[in-house]
Amino acid sequence: MNNREKILRYYKSSGQDILAARLLDLAEQALRSRRFRVSDFLDPAGISVAETVAAQWDGKVRLELQGGYERAERVKAAFVSAEYYGAVDFGLRAIAVSWDKRYERLSHRDVLGGLLGVGIEREVLGDILMTSEGCQVLTDAPLGDYLLQQLSYLGGAQVSTKEISLAELEPKEETVKEIKTTVPSLRLDVVAASGYGVSRSRMAEEIKADKLRVNWQPAKGGSQSVQQGDILSLRGRGRVEIVEILGETKKGRLSLLLRRYL
Repeated sequence: MNNREKILRYYKSSGQDILAARLLDLAEQALRSRRFRVSDFLDPAGISVAETVAAQWDGKVRLELQGGYERAERVKAAFVSAEYYGAVDFGLRAIAVSWDKRYERLSHRDVLGGLLGVGIEREVLGDILMTSEGCQVLTDAPLGDYLLQQLSYLGGAQVSTKEISLAELEPKEETVKEIKTTVPSLRLDVVAASGYGVSRSRMAEEIKADKLRVNWQPAKGGSQSVQQGDILSLRGRGRVEIVEILGETKKGRLSLLLRRYL
């Protein structure tokens, strides 16, 4: 079994084999062309797949990521031949969308839903940054023209658009909270409950509702074991990183250092 088949088999169980095949094709094209090939926007789970794909080439193909600003959650992946020394064009554009906030209140969900509602695919949209005037949307270059020329309403609100430079983006500052806690075990429901400050039964419900991810993959269940370095993400509640397992207390509990990003 060659590396391609191994990667596709590995990601089939999580339903990411189609994405893995697409990224493998891009990496192979970059190698053959001695240039680069750029993906659509990837979420953190997709980034993990891209990293796995790039690692198969023993340095012949490198991976570069760009989402328009530092710490972007959705980014494009460029597979770049080791023989290519030029700049990589990620095909990114930033579009500012504004509306009259005296009369219209649009949330991130409203904006995303409105864009998807007019037939735009999620893969050509990067992060959506909410601002005091409206929002800033990272897009694939061709989509930028459509938004500038055709987008006039979002969720019933009349909007206006203009292109801005990447330097004008206004990413939200993340609030980081460090949490020192003790837990009886490294079960997912136990650790996640401590990190998010909810009861274990409440967290069990969130996991059952498929709202919790572990390293951007769907949680397998409350009894799933977690380890140092894992990242938990709960829909609408931010991320929790398991920074360090500090050791065992005198009462036999595990002492953890967690970091929550809000």
